[in-house]
Amino acid sequence: MSTMKRREVLKSVVALPVMGSVSTNTHPSAPPFKDYFAELGLRTFINAAGNYTSMTASLMPPEVLAAIHSSAQKYALLDDVQDKVGERIAQICKAEAAMVTAGCWSALVLGMAGVLTGNDSRKVGLLPFLEENGLKSEVILQKSHATGYHRALANAGVKFVLIETEEELSKAISEKTALLWFLNREDPEGKIHAKEWALLGKKHGIPTMIDIAADVPPVENLWKFNEMGYDLVCISGGKALLGPQSAGILMGRKDLIAAARLSAPPRSGIGRGHKVNKEEIIGMLAALELYVNRDHKKDWQIWEKRIAHIKGAVQNIKGVSTEDILPPIANHTPSLKIGWDPTQVRLTREEMGARLREGNPSIETISWEEANSIRITVFMLQDGEEVTVARRIREELLKAVV
Repeated sequence: MSTMKRREVLKSVVALPVMGSVSTNTHPSAPPFKDYFAELGLRTFINAAGNYTSMTASLMPPEVLAAIHSSAQKYALLDDVQDKVGERIAQICKAEAAMVTAGCWSALVLGMAGVLTGNDSRKVGLLPFLEENGLKSEVILQKSHATGYHRALANAGVKFVLIETEEELSKAISEKTALLWFLNREDPEGKIHAKEWALLGKKHGIPTMIDIAADVPPVENLWKFNEMGYDLVCISGGKALLGPQSAGILMGRKDLIAAARLSAPPRSGIGRGHKVNKEEIIGMLAALELYVNRDHKKDWQIWEKRIAHIKGAVQNIKGVSTEDILPPIANHTPSLKIGWDPTQVRLTREEMGARLREGNPSIETISWEEANSIRITVFMLQDGEEVTVARRIREELLKAVV
């Protein structure tokens, strides 16, 4: 591709609406691509549920696609890309160092590996066989935080010690203790809260790691936990940050990030399969830069207007009720719960989900709420889609009114 053609293509990509969908006959590379979704018969949908992994997370803005395209046109050493991008991310997030990982789970695995091995390349080859090689082998966490995500750490070979109180934590610490781990989403459920956990790590001289996978907005969370004193912070890249779904960020202490990279590609540690290509690394940086520079107050106002529109379309239907919900930490954006009296609206939660899914256009909502209700999340909607969502929900409710 000539330089002129490449510039023309990139210019056309950046000119697209920031949050709009990419047309089916254009792409940030040339020649125009064919629509594989249509060719393969894949169902696409309006996402009124949220950026769940099963729903392929978020849509990347044109600027991120342009960054991916431009970096795909040249060779670079993977370590060099990680070095430079890591420096920029660390600066933005007020951390000592950072690296791009293959999602938040990958950040947990590689961060754990770095804690266990330090910068000793000999130890890198010993993972995940810890106790027989004289390595620390235990991670302490609160019982309420053992929801499944902690199992990522077990990829490095560790075992878990579950506690509830500060007294139990102190008693659980031994020469085997490698890490104190915290799942930020569960902060309200535990007896020890985020700031206290970081301080306990300092008190006992044990590294702390926090998982904030889906915990922006608010944007301040990108640096809040670094400033709080956590040694490692892990976040997903393909959720509200709108980066590649298969990317994430590990940030924190410089020595631990360097140690984590010893187990990551291009090396052959336990994280060899956690490969992130140069395009994803650059795309992650572009997404982060875009996100921190967004007008977050304006975003919130848009989300509230979308909620109000959907609420207004259904709240006057006999037997229907609505409730505004704001998750306290993870996916902290306005959402709307729509419920109905089953004696007045003959419709189950599952039937509503199926009718929206099988309609035209197809719509996905959160349909695992309590019986006779669904929930709408609007921050992943594209401009104007709230009108379609409101109309379709209203149609299905009215059909079911007794």
